[in-house]
Amino acid sequence: MEIITYVRQGVVGHRDTLGSEGTIQAGDIQVMSAGAGIRHTEFNKGDVPLKLYQIWLVPRVSGGEPRWDTKSFPKGGRAGRFVVLASGFDADKEALPIRANARLLGASLKAGNRIEQELSSARQAYLVVAAGRIDVNGEPMGPLDGVAITGVETVRINALEDSELVMVDAG
Repeated sequence: MEIITYVRQGVVGHRDTLGSEGTIQAGDIQVMSAGAGIRHTEFNKGDVPLKLYQIWLVPRVSGGEPRWDTKSFPKGGRAGRFVVLASGFDADKEALPIRANARLLGASLKAGNRIEQELSSARQAYLVVAAGRIDVNGEPMGPLDGVAITGVETVRINALEDSELVMVDAG
């Protein structure tokens, strides 16, 4: 499996059999490729309740060397646009690499802002409202709502309140 963890609140501690050890703060992304096998532990390392998204994706090819990495993506860099946080595509050079035909994107929008995200009609996406209220192609969504998006070329998002969005774009 390819496992992407996006920490929204709190601090996650990580240890694994590769010898990797780290602390992942709110706003950070962690990727782990299970590959041919890895044992790990993750735990709340702070006093604040932990809130995170963990996305499990099927890799392009089974096996391979397991690996782990983390990176900070400041929310200011996502203001008014989607930013690719993790990706299985070479073109997304700033993103953490994964071994799946997918991308994890994040965005933050101020109330009244609008963005469009291009998708191929052959791909599918899953959008979650981490915080706030939006409408997606005219359909209202609230906090923690999610929607599967298929068969469209463009996703149009209007922020009804200040909002934080997480999207998985998969083939």
